[in-house]
Amino acid sequence: MAGRWGTGSTPDSGFGVFGARGVEGWVALGREMDRQVTGIKSPVDSARGLSARLRYLTNSAAGMEAMRRAGITARQRTIDAWVSKQQRPRRANLERIDSAYWDLRRRNLGVEWARKLAARGTRIEIHPVNQADVRTGRDRDLAVRRVTVRGHRIWDDIIQAWIAGDSEMLDVVWDEIITDLGSDYDSYSYVSGVGFGL
Repeated sequence: MAGRWGTGSTPDSGFGVFGARGVEGWVALGREMDRQVTGIKSPVDSARGLSARLRYLTNSAAGMEAMRRAGITARQRTIDAWVSKQQRPRRANLERIDSAYWDLRRRNLGVEWARKLAARGTRIEIHPVNQADVRTGRDRDLAVRRVTVRGHRIWDDIIQAWIAGDSEMLDVVWDEIITDLGSDYDSYSYVSGVGFGL
């Protein structure tokens, strides 16, 4: 039997017992979204990288909230001194600034993506598990599958779960996506990768 537990395995033995390699579908979905997050390339410890991140973060209430979420407890006058380059943040705060920047970037992109992805429907390409190490007789004939995901509700759920790092919700949404694959949908619970355009 092949299904949710991986190629050539049984539900009791766990995924990959016969050598299939992959990750849970929702993990691959999250990784593909992470891969498509773009932003400031200069490192946070460079003058340019720090300045650009601080401008982005201090330009809105959402940015200040991202700084608080990242654990930055500096007073406003200290943050102003960072922005004006009169003072340099300590190493721990540099790391928190970087974390806050990417958190806010993900959130801002998420809003844009949810609108764009839901409006047109988005084709997702699902690559099955890698069976190179599965011996003949235990392997399955699994092909790259493509499914179009439509609707504001499902994309809102995907984006919100991704932003929040909610693995349970991403897993639920992944099950909803692969249900559209037909009778062998459960063979795509684990995959080698997921791709789609934003």
